[in-house]
Amino acid sequence: MSPALFSRERLIRFSDCDPAAIIFYPQYFVMFNGLVEDWFNEGLQVGYQRTIITRRIGLPIVRLEADFKAVSKMGDQVLLALNVERLGSRSLTLQSTCTGLNDGVVRMGMRQVLVFMSLENYQAMEIPEDIHAAISQNMAAFGSA
Repeated sequence: MSPALFSRERLIRFSDCDPAAIIFYPQYFVMFNGLVEDWFNEGLQVGYQRTIITRRIGLPIVRLEADFKAVSKMGDQVLLALNVERLGSRSLTLQSTCTGLNDGVVRMGMRQVLVFMSLENYQAMEIPEDIHAAISQNMAAFGSA
């Protein structure tokens, strides 16, 4: 896979884990949603809160595939990374991975399709021009376009 468009290091915390002290798998989805928020804020510079609250645009997941490959434990340092697989007119397909920083082992991989949705009528909508352009520019900067 090409270098990640956006990535973030993260510590696996006690609050992420189940009684076996390994990550409780739904926490990966929470972490990757945070990664998308950070990408909108820092990588794309379009503002996730502004997109949701002010512009009333939702980004629901309409398709999700996850592969759990190795255990993440409390105290592990991991790298969360995302790439754009496809940029459509109304949807966006992301590939995300969680990789151990110390061992380079992929712990979890995820493919998700996000649809841009009006929070006024809950219908799919065209990706706003500025957001589409920011994603396209981000992809081009990393040789993904």
